[in-house]
Amino acid sequence: MNELLLIVSIAGSRVALPAAQVESVIELDALIPVPRAPHHVAGLSALRSRVLTVIDCQRSLGLGETTFEDGRIHEAAVVEIEGHHYALSVDAVEDVVEALSEPKEVRAAMGEGWERVSKGMVETEEGPLLLVSIDAVISGQPQVAAA
Repeated sequence: MNELLLIVSIAGSRVALPAAQVESVIELDALIPVPRAPHHVAGLSALRSRVLTVIDCQRSLGLGETTFEDGRIHEAAVVEIEGHHYALSVDAVEDVVEALSEPKEVRAAMGEGWERVSKGMVETEEGPLLLVSIDAVISGQPQVAAA
């Protein structure tokens, strides 16, 4: 397998994103809130006159919440899905590596959020990493209708 992977950290865990789906890596500074947006949508940002929907990966996985009002710069991977641009906010972007194996089923409990976005474990020169589905992160947790 020759697929390139972008290693990122989400909620303190090192995972891999398919690098072919990532257009660029950016630093987010200012976000514009979006009223009535799903909880995992942190807001909107701009990149070279394009609007980016910012996805808080921690919220999407149900692992807490990123604080964007703390004045620090946040890293994000920019992707395009069906003509829409998204910035996936992560703790850190580390490196690009080559996958040394096909994704294999994870045979351990990872938690509901990780299980929902998992494409399997893949071997790399950095060791095994969970390969994350970008589409599943963007979709967020299923919403429960209020009674």
